[in-house]
Amino acid sequence: MRNRSVRWLVLALTLLSLILTACGTQPAAQPTAAPAAEPTTAPAAPAEEFTFGMVLVGPINDGGWNQAHYEGAQYVVEKVPGVKFIYIDKVNPADRPNVKVEQAIEELIGQGAKLIITNSAEFADGTNIAAAAHPDVFFIHASGDKVLTGEAPPNVRNLMGRMEYGKMIAGCAAALTTEAGKLAYLGPLIDPETRRLVNSTYLGARYCWETYRGRPASELAFKVTWIGFWFNIPGVTLDPTKVANDFINEGYDVILSGIDTTEGIVEANKATQAGKRVFAVPYDFEGACAQGEAVCLGVPYFNWGPDYKRLVELARAGKWEPAWEWTGPNWSNINDPDTSMIGFVKGPALSAENAAKLDEFIAKLADGSLNLFTGPLFYQDGTVFVPEGQVADDKTIWYTQQLLAGIEGQSAP
Repeated sequence: MRNRSVRWLVLALTLLSLILTACGTQPAAQPTAAPAAEPTTAPAAPAEEFTFGMVLVGPINDGGWNQAHYEGAQYVVEKVPGVKFIYIDKVNPADRPNVKVEQAIEELIGQGAKLIITNSAEFADGTNIAAAAHPDVFFIHASGDKVLTGEAPPNVRNLMGRMEYGKMIAGCAAALTTEAGKLAYLGPLIDPETRRLVNSTYLGARYCWETYRGRPASELAFKVTWIGFWFNIPGVTLDPTKVANDFINEGYDVILSGIDTTEGIVEANKATQAGKRVFAVPYDFEGACAQGEAVCLGVPYFNWGPDYKRLVELARAGKWEPAWEWTGPNWSNINDPDTSMIGFVKGPALSAENAAKLDEFIAKLADGSLNLFTGPLFYQDGTVFVPEGQVADDKTIWYTQQLLAGIEGQSAP
């Protein structure tokens, strides 16, 4: 028994030795570090939604003035997080004969708008009435000057683009292209804005006619017919389709439009398809050449988006101040969608040779070597608009009183 016990003891000691040896070969367990805590940041509270509204005189798809404003608002929505856009369009005597602009504004404010844009000169008084009644709401009146004259409440700003440059470029393109030496201007109503735009078009045309065509100004015919409003109102205005066709029948071979809609280019395109050679320069909206690419020399257009974005951000930040702004092109790139209020898109009907001349003309405007509002300039009745050797200042141009000598058409309603 003893020997068996000894053997069991030896066996037990051997097993214990093996176990201890095995344990001794394992690395000591290392403490496991707790995972590093992720920095915790409370989720940012979403910025309060900022609603801005727009009252438009015409439809948002007019291919002109109103569509340009509408797309400017869409630019703001795309570029500025947390904004909402609402609108009421066609606020005019034909589409909404019993609706005043201040009523449309009240509707938008009732829907939560904290900034309102109104886009017609005829909306000036209604905008100011609404602004006075709602001092906590911000207002942009596009094309007006009541801030300049001191008549606007402090929550109003005026904004307009210096389309005079776009119209000079348009006039140059027309003068470079015309074969008959006859340019027609399809005008809206008569006021200082429309007079200065017609004059700018004529000045651009006259300069390019003389400089690049080598022809005297006396051989250039330039006629404007006013329809009476920014677009056709049956029974109230002249029919722009008929006016455009009258131009064509009288031998005018370039129609430059100053109205909000596309009748000028549409009729020029029809006439060309019928065998005549007529060109067109539409207005307001960058994509207007699409109505007649074969006859389109180009389009001077407004790009409201960047300025609307800036002003929405000012209003939202509570940094609003009254101001009258007359914004020009970004001359380093007049078609930059993020910086230039005024642009000009060359049309397919503009020849490569004339496009090069137009570029030269634009470069002169851009570097300041050419200022077409340099005197002597005379009104139709022979009175002096800008004296010889002088350059018209902004107020002189803004409050243009007549059409210039050399233009056929009415200066007053």
